[in-house]
This record gives sequence, structure tokens and C-alpha cells, in this order.
Amino acid sequence: MPSFLKQIFQAVTDRESADSARELNLQLATAALLVEMVHADHTVAPEEEAALRGALAHEFDLDQTALDSLIREAERAAKNAPGFFAFTKEINATLPIEDKVRIMEYLWRIALADGTVAAHENHLMRKLADLIHVGHGDYHAAKTRAAEHLARR
Repeated sequence: MPSFLKQIFQAVTDRESADSARELNLQLATAALLVEMVHADHTVAPEEEAALRGALAHEFDLDQTALDSLIREAERAAKNAPGFFAFTKEINATLPIEDKVRIMEYLWRIALADGTVAAHENHLMRKLADLIHVGHGDYHAAKTRAAEHLARR
């Protein structure tokens, strides 16, 4: 079993590690949504992959090994999940609105990274905004900040 999964199961079973388990679950939920955005248009552009890695490394302060492990587990979780509920439930139960808006900004960075927003990406953005309870104004502000971030690069 990959070490990341071992960490999740150990943290869940160890009462003293409850905070650690919540953090790992939040990381996995966030990463799974970002991975879904990378794959939304059925192509993985190098710019999208870089945006994914940059967002997760920045948000969770991960080293290369932990980042690689998280992305592998998120891809597996996203592939096997029947929908987004398990991921969005974790985010809604854990994060304040400011953090949810930051996740929307990361999602926009991925969607915008290759220079076009495909219809599937746009649909997924709207769906995820609704599922994590990000309002219309915050949704557009996150998109604007993501576009500005990419323009500075």
C-alpha cells in the first residue's frame, strides 16, 4: 500500500492524530478536484500539470516526494469516485469561504493554463463552485485573479 494511504489509515485510527487525518483528507479532497480539472478536457497539457503541481505545493507546503504521492492518490481517488460529493463534503466541512475561493482560483489557474477554457472545463468550474458553495461574485473574482496570475508568468 502506498505510504500516503498508510498515513491516511494510520491517522484515522489513531485518536491523537485526528488533526493530521483531517489535514490529509483535506489535501486528498482538494487534490482530487484539481486533478479532475486537469482531465476535464480529456487532454493533459504540460501547463495544466504545472499549475496543478504549483497549486498543491503552495497550498500544502509539500516536498517533491509528498507532492508526487498526493497526486498519485488523488488521481486514483478521482478515478474511483462515483462523483464529487466525498471531496466537496470534506472541503465544506473543513474550510471557511476564503479557502474555498482560493481552491476556485487554483481550479481556474488549471483551466486557463493551456490558453483555452474548454466547454467541459467551464461546466466543471460552475458545478464545483455550486458544490463548495462559492457565490457568483467570488467565482468571478477567483477567475480574474487566476488570469492575472497567469499573465504575470
